[in-house]
Amino acid sequence: MSLAAFSAPGTFRRGNLHTHSTLSDGLHTPEYVCSVYRDAGYDFLALTDHFMETYNYPIADTRSYRTESFTTILGAELHTGKTELGHLWHVLAVGLPFDFDHNLPNETGPEIAQRAVKAGAFVTAAHPQWNGLTEQDVRSLGDIHAIEIFNSTSADYNDKADGVYMLDLLSMRGLRYFALATDDAHFKKDRYDAIRGWTMVKSKHNEPDALLDALKAGSYYSSTGPSIYDIRILPDGDTLSVRCSPAERIYLTGYGPKSLPVAGYGLHGAEFSIRAFKESPFLRVTVRDSHGGRAYSNPIWL
Repeated sequence: MSLAAFSAPGTFRRGNLHTHSTLSDGLHTPEYVCSVYRDAGYDFLALTDHFMETYNYPIADTRSYRTESFTTILGAELHTGKTELGHLWHVLAVGLPFDFDHNLPNETGPEIAQRAVKAGAFVTAAHPQWNGLTEQDVRSLGDIHAIEIFNSTSADYNDKADGVYMLDLLSMRGLRYFALATDDAHFKKDRYDAIRGWTMVKSKHNEPDALLDALKAGSYYSSTGPSIYDIRILPDGDTLSVRCSPAERIYLTGYGPKSLPVAGYGLHGAEFSIRAFKESPFLRVTVRDSHGGRAYSNPIWL
């Protein structure tokens, strides 16, 4: 039985869901940013400029930059209210309508997140380590879809790129979120933040609605390097099989400290007994290559 991201019909399509342009604090125009990802072989991009009064609440119209092989999804990074520790909220919303309202007085971060969900967006808690998000912060956002587990611009800006711990902690609480790796590219001169974190979405069609449906269904994995070709539970019901691009370690993790690592040179897969995780409600696969790049499955709920 292949898991959702691998059994769903369609083709894996590579995209970045967090990017900025001159419409907010990015260095390059929307047209140029789209061309960077298109020329790099990406299938899709969401330009998500800061939805703030300072920038006149932009939702970038990138429709004219779509081609037969490259599409764009409308979105924005939403900011309003304060987190538990007093920082401005950063909520990533991909799939927003152009008329998403910005004129709601005294709106909180959780309230704007839920408005975005109701408007049809795929909503993510952005860079939790960078923003000092607490467990209660993420829980307060309600039924959002994902937690950003890698943020490329943070890697060089403040060395706080990782959000895996928050994902695992909340999964241990029984809360269900997907993982998301992104660039958050601004193209600033003091950091290299493009083409470093991406999402591989399994979809029949490379068009916005199909991609959004696949994202909301969890039919994707995230990566900073390796590829995952398949994750499946074998007919015995006790063995989880992973196939991937060349790797040096493949991990199966779950509740608490339990981990089953497989190590070697040029690994193309591994098999794990899931009996070792009989007390865990979820599992997660991580593939690490020889360059330190990682591919992350979404949590697998047993």
